[in-house]
Amino acid sequence: QVQLVEFGGNLVQTGGSLRLSCAASGIRGGIWDMGWYRQAPGEQRELVATITPAGRTDYLDSVKGRFTISRDNNKNAIYLQMDSLTPEDTAVYYCNVRTPSGGVFGSWGQGTQVTVSS
Repeated sequence: QVQLVEFGGNLVQTGGSLRLSCAASGIRGGIWDMGWYRQAPGEQRELVATITPAGRTDYLDSVKGRFTISRDNNKNAIYLQMDSLTPEDTAVYYCNVRTPSGGVFGSWGQGTQVTVSS
């Protein structure tokens, strides 16, 4: 019922930047925690960043200081600004609605591919 669509992935050089966008539908905006996740080839999906309706954020240790999550509650959208990218950031990036227990509420979308070359 909750649908999510990610945009903005691309191929970039080490040290480059990207801005990812996520549009959510089937939910009421402004009342849910949201998160960005990523899955590298052959690896498990991991949580990258979270944001509350009020804008409080949390980050995976390896991206602190480089990534910034934000949201627009009127648009049911979240964003991920990624700077100083490294090849270790290469992954498919997904967004989702967070439950109070730390799980996800929506079905996974197709994600958007981020590839960082050396």
